[in-house]
Amino acid sequence: MNNFDIDTVMAELEKHFTQVRTPVVDQIQIQTKDPFKVLVTTILSARTKDETTSQAAKKLFEKVKNIDDLEKISAEELDSIIHQVGFHNAKTKYLKQLPSVLKEKFGGKIPSEIDELLQLPGVGRKTANLVRAIAFSLPAICVDVHVHRICNRWGYVQTKTPYETEMELRKILPERYWLTFNSYVVAFGQNLCTPRKPKCNQCPIYNQCARIGVKE
Repeated sequence: MNNFDIDTVMAELEKHFTQVRTPVVDQIQIQTKDPFKVLVTTILSARTKDETTSQAAKKLFEKVKNIDDLEKISAEELDSIIHQVGFHNAKTKYLKQLPSVLKEKFGGKIPSEIDELLQLPGVGRKTANLVRAIAFSLPAICVDVHVHRICNRWGYVQTKTPYETEMELRKILPERYWLTFNSYVVAFGQNLCTPRKPKCNQCPIYNQCARIGVKE
């Protein structure tokens, strides 16, 4: 889009972000500053609403504070704690595998490089990028369903998959915005730019959007 100004958009999204509930993974980072808990929360959050993820993470971290605790807890107890999150059986399996992989490959520490994070069970590109950006404050672009959908809705990219969106954003999004882009866009997508019936009449960047003139 010719009229799309990413600096204006990011300034408005930052204002919006400060006025709404912080996404759950950002909350965990603010509260704990612990890459292990950020990673675990990110795994739990896949295809799960933030409120549900937050409740599950709170219960889990009362018993599991590090990889040793995660190694010791039984799969049955772990699954009973996180049962409300989506795909809890698979996530229980991934989390139980996590301590041994971390110890064998990374000395028991959470790695910060994308290629290394991708070696962990249950970690895809979205999770790897999110953990790198939020837990370590290192340049990364996390593209989830919100980011993919909204960037295409804006007309900022024209892509068919989240992976294509990530690759395109790496080319066009100024690196100064990489760390905050996911958090800001996710908050925006959860509160205003919703999948169905987006609140265009409340949108602070509507004049930047390809949806101008689109009827609901």
